[in-house]
Amino acid sequence: MAMRLFLWGWAMKIIRSVKGMQSLADSIRSRGERIAFVPTMGYFHEGHLNLMRIGRTQGDCLVVSIYVNPTQFSPTEDLETYPRDFDRDRMLAETVGVDVIFLPNDQEMYPDGYQTFVEVAGVTKNLCGISRPQFFRGVTTVCTKLFQIVKPHVTVFGKKDFQQYVTIQRLVRDLNMDLEVIGMDTTRESDGLAMSSRNTYLNPEERRSALSLSRALVLAEDDKTSDPIRRPESIRHPGPENTENPFERKSFPRKKTLHTEINH
Repeated sequence: MAMRLFLWGWAMKIIRSVKGMQSLADSIRSRGERIAFVPTMGYFHEGHLNLMRIGRTQGDCLVVSIYVNPTQFSPTEDLETYPRDFDRDRMLAETVGVDVIFLPNDQEMYPDGYQTFVEVAGVTKNLCGISRPQFFRGVTTVCTKLFQIVKPHVTVFGKKDFQQYVTIQRLVRDLNMDLEVIGMDTTRESDGLAMSSRNTYLNPEERRSALSLSRALVLAEDDKTSDPIRRPESIRHPGPENTENPFERKSFPRKKTLHTEINH
């Protein structure tokens, strides 16, 4: 922390312009220092902070971006209502040693006349790519732009959005970017629910149903191996398999292999 205070004059900078971020990145690189980068849409939870903690160990300068990217939302999705609280995010970022928050607006990222998009074809066509066909093009476009702006040596992504993580790996590999992509395991609540900014949308019934996702994964893993699995006690003993929640549907085809679906 003392070195960052010496370099910046205070613990953390907030940069809102593309040119300002690129200029700072050039200056850091010219000193032979390493930039670690965590891209986010803000409204931090412990999972975000864990990404930043990893980033802190990977570079001399830790940059975090906060940008709710409109190109990855469909017209019917929650772009306008996505949770935002910059003052809270700023305080949390300071607690884990972030050096720079890059906070662009839409005009900085997609100025008038913008026409260019980046698409990773193969790995985005199944799973979430089926129900959200615009999502991955928006993610790969904004990440490509952020990588060009922040100029990191290493970037850290969570594996909760595993298809996104694989897509970013493919993007970096296919475009020969001089960038290391680190993946972090999912951070969970004490009851096993994967931490997400959108968990604030869930009412009590929906939240109980959402737990079936992590529990189904554990049951599937238990079905394949008898080795002990390290996991929260509440996941290890999820309760009776016939317990129904209003948004959950279970079936046991093919030798009682558990299938769990969440209706949303």
